Amino acid sequence: MTDAPAPQPTEPLTVLVTGATGFVGSRLVPTLIEAGHTVRAMTRHPETYDGPGEPVGGDVSDPGTLAAPLDGVDVAIYLVHSLDDDDFESKDAEAARSFGLAAAASGTRQIVYLGGLGKDDADLSPHLRSRREVEELLAGSGVPVTVLRAAIVVGAGGISWEMTRQLVKNLPAMVVPKWAATRTQPVALDDVVRYLAGVVGVEKAFGQAYEIGGPDQLSYVEMLQQAAEVIQGRRVPIVTVPVLTPKLSSYWISFVTNVDATTGRNLIDSMGTEVIVTDHAIRDLVPGEPISYREAVRRAIAES
Repeated sequence: MTDAPAPQPTEPLTVLVTGATGFVGSRLVPTLIEAGHTVRAMTRHPETYDGPGEPVGGDVSDPGTLAAPLDGVDVAIYLVHSLDDDDFESKDAEAARSFGLAAAASGTRQIVYLGGLGKDDADLSPHLRSRREVEELLAGSGVPVTVLRAAIVVGAGGISWEMTRQLVKNLPAMVVPKWAATRTQPVALDDVVRYLAGVVGVEKAFGQAYEIGGPDQLSYVEMLQQAAEVIQGRRVPIVTVPVLTPKLSSYWISFVTNVDATTGRNLIDSMGTEVIVTDHAIRDLVPGEPISYREAVRRAIAES
């Protein structure tokens, strides 16, 4: 299976990437540059930024720092969230509200946001509910927002992937709660970057929300098993138990892996909600065959 070529813009744009040093942003910036865009990499510490693009200082939690990096920007890509904070819902809401208003004041034509997959009528977890709220607050500024909703993103450095990798590596067997049987649709980091780059400046995508995912619908148990087969060449014995609360699960995760308990709990809260792609409209807008979960695991291991 081969990757689709990077989408080519109809015109070069000035694109601001928030979270440019993060898991997704650090891979997205060079892809946008390759596609012909002028890219500003926004970070709280531009003096230490050594990646591609133009480093610009800005902090979404400090509205006074946003006007300068957004000045003259055509498209702003919003990749910010605060899962490592107990009060992440209110912090993410306030940051989204401030960023949307600053983008509107600067004349930005489009905001692209990486949100969370899940049915609107489902009983969403605080994490997924917060992602929906951020969508609404960004759009409330009046700037057209393009949302890409994803489940677990598989790639080196991603929190969900690191949880999986370290569990498989560190445990000869596992006891998992019943939510581990919930279906999800993981997506490779390479595909997330491809889709993000593919909607930049595309007017058809303005004001739209798209679901993105890989070709495989898997339970969390199946994801662990397949990852173990790729990483270690064997299956890991897994026993499902009926009672293991998100709080207890998060403590277990933080004990076995380097993911802190707060982040782990906020992620685990979402794992009882089925998150699968039900609308494939993104495939018409950004053509290309998505990468399988096993191949995504192989690529993540190669980069780890």
